[in-house]
Amino acid sequence: MDPLMRKCQLAILFMLFFLIEFAGAPAWAQGPHNLILFIPDGLRPGSVNPATTPTLARVRDQGVEFTNSHSVFPTLTMVNSAAMGTGHFPGDTGNFGNTIYTGFPVASANASVVPMVENDAILGEINAHFGGNYLNEETLLAAARKVGFLTAAVGKVGPAAIYDVSERSGEQTIVIDDLTGRPGGLPVSTTMLDALQAAMLPNQAPARGDNSKVGDAKTPGTNAANIVQQRYFADVTTKSILPMFKAAGKPFVLVFWSRDPDGTQHNQGDSLNQLVPGINGPTSQAAVKNADDNLAAILNTLKAIGLAATTDVIVAADHGFSTISKDSQTSAASKINYQDVPSGQLPPGFVAIDIAKRLSFPLFDSDAKSAPIDFNAGQHPSKGNGLIGADPLSPDVVVAANGGADLVYLPKPNAKELVGQIVDMLLGQDYVSGLFVDDSLGSVPGTLPLSSINFKGSAITPLPAIVINFRSFAAGCGEPLMCGVTVADHTLQQGQGMHGSFSRADTSNFMAAIGPSFRLRFVNPAPASNADIGMTAAYILRLELPKKGSLVGRILSETLKDGARDLPRIKHLTRISSAAANGLQTVLQLQIVGDNMYFDAAGFPGRTVGLMQPAKKTNGVKKPT
Repeated sequence: MDPLMRKCQLAILFMLFFLIEFAGAPAWAQGPHNLILFIPDGLRPGSVNPATTPTLARVRDQGVEFTNSHSVFPTLTMVNSAAMGTGHFPGDTGNFGNTIYTGFPVASANASVVPMVENDAILGEINAHFGGNYLNEETLLAAARKVGFLTAAVGKVGPAAIYDVSERSGEQTIVIDDLTGRPGGLPVSTTMLDALQAAMLPNQAPARGDNSKVGDAKTPGTNAANIVQQRYFADVTTKSILPMFKAAGKPFVLVFWSRDPDGTQHNQGDSLNQLVPGINGPTSQAAVKNADDNLAAILNTLKAIGLAATTDVIVAADHGFSTISKDSQTSAASKINYQDVPSGQLPPGFVAIDIAKRLSFPLFDSDAKSAPIDFNAGQHPSKGNGLIGADPLSPDVVVAANGGADLVYLPKPNAKELVGQIVDMLLGQDYVSGLFVDDSLGSVPGTLPLSSINFKGSAITPLPAIVINFRSFAAGCGEPLMCGVTVADHTLQQGQGMHGSFSRADTSNFMAAIGPSFRLRFVNPAPASNADIGMTAAYILRLELPKKGSLVGRILSETLKDGARDLPRIKHLTRISSAAANGLQTVLQLQIVGDNMYFDAAGFPGRTVGLMQPAKKTNGVKKPT
């Protein structure tokens, strides 16, 4: 054969071999993709349909649909932003709630030791106190920028900053949130300011306006979605950041945290003191549409500037949602008259009041310079949080109110003496549905250990001694997960919106994904959690996240083009506590894939939406009926 022809044949064979190998290689092996993580805060799967949310429905239907999705418990924003941002559960990140006990007075939180951490300045102080990174784990954007990705986080203040929690200069990761250009906000680089100016956008984020109207016991909350503020965030993303990233020619990771529908569902005024329509009224529906419009703007921009084919888009809500109930027939706090609380309803801080009364200890308001609270005179904690004991500077009990779940800390050595008394009181309350107690305090009848819900790990922030899940039920429709109601320890009113509980209405969150790394038109019935989102995002970006703790999610390989074609093996289990003196047992229903746990619902049967009556006990574990 002619040598030249032989060379040509070899060249052709090599090219064919290369093309075959290249086509069969993992998607990310063909070059780094971009990633957009879009979080529609508080979006329930049942809210998504082609008529109301065409963009979200298209991503779900044309990409990957997650039909077995899970928020991380407690089903709260900062808990789940940390889970998505690190791939770890609360036991490793120490983000046990939106409001946590820090163990030191936080100056930017009015010197409270129980701050609500959706705040840039507060996060900075907590970071400084706990060695520079209070999460104690590498975050997604930090890992990405260290290997050359461009990084940005846009949207709701607090969770946006979590994804690169220790980067506060504005020079490495762009953070644009509610406080951009305002006191307490994070700085913005000169490059970003120039990009805003070029797009004729202000360098100060607009306030929420009417959307921030919360109302009170006699006045309805808002009837407006968060349109103006989120349009600004969408404009910053589509007119400044994405074009800038495109021009730079580098791969990028961008987090867009849509406050809607969450913020509007919380504050909506459609249902003052009424459980129906609750969070299903027209104002909440407008907020769902608002989130869909923001996603549409981002996807349209990707297409217009030629980035759609190289950008993966993961949509993951941080949690579901429920309507607030303030009803209790057993609480001592509900039997006191308050000027700002309807007669017979639970006040903000009812858990702190009930514990203080049970222990006969003084109660102090952690959010009002530790002012004493005379609950018998109709006073209650201003934000629900309480310091209990003779000295507010050295409390015996700290209560961090978190809506659908509360955290109780016992910071003194007498914790074992107090835990039994507190649990005994809580087991007698109709607003409680399930209790979890720190393993180190021993086995307490009627409760499950914190380790059973991934609360015991490598966290460096103070660990709660007791986690309280509140009662939930369904009202107003034939779909329990779309009309869930939960008792909530919060300043919002009955009929407004809340989350945080172990109700399946709160643990069920909307998830979908589309892009070059993901399978097309694939319905995934395997369980997925927000911790999995973090691990999967790192995988498709080829990032190595160093781990200090072991409470991590899994890579959702069954959803990836280069992943496993067989679904993972799924086990359904139920864990049940020993019985309390009154017969109550905390029940935890979960699914297991390998070493990964997915929590469906927990509490006392009959008091939690989605919690099934357990079957017969087998080897310490009960299987659901």
